[in-house]
Amino acid sequence: MKKDIHPKYYPEAKIICACGNIITTGSTRPEMKVEVCSACHPFYTGKKRLVDSAGRLDRFKKRFEKTAEMKAGLAKKQAVKGKKKKAKLVIEKKISKKKIAKKTAAKKVIKKK
Repeated sequence: MKKDIHPKYYPEAKIICACGNIITTGSTRPEMKVEVCSACHPFYTGKKRLVDSAGRLDRFKKRFEKTAEMKAGLAKKQAVKGKKKKAKLVIEKKISKKKIAKKTAAKKVIKKK
């Protein structure tokens, strides 16, 4: 087998739960932090309670608000761009109408000769 390809193994690795419970086990990481463990999980304790649903909901609401703000800003930018494009199109139409008028006038002069 090749040497030095395996990660270092920690036989006394600690798992620290949000409730304060510390579990010692073996792992490739010296310390891990978890939100729920067997000492506080509703399935193991028999207590009915929501597990971090408020935190998840708050995070979702924050992300949703950010996307709404981004969409509002984008819509505002597009509205400004749309006005500029319309103004540019109107100018181009006026110019093109003048060019067409000049070309038709030039053709009439050529035909008369």
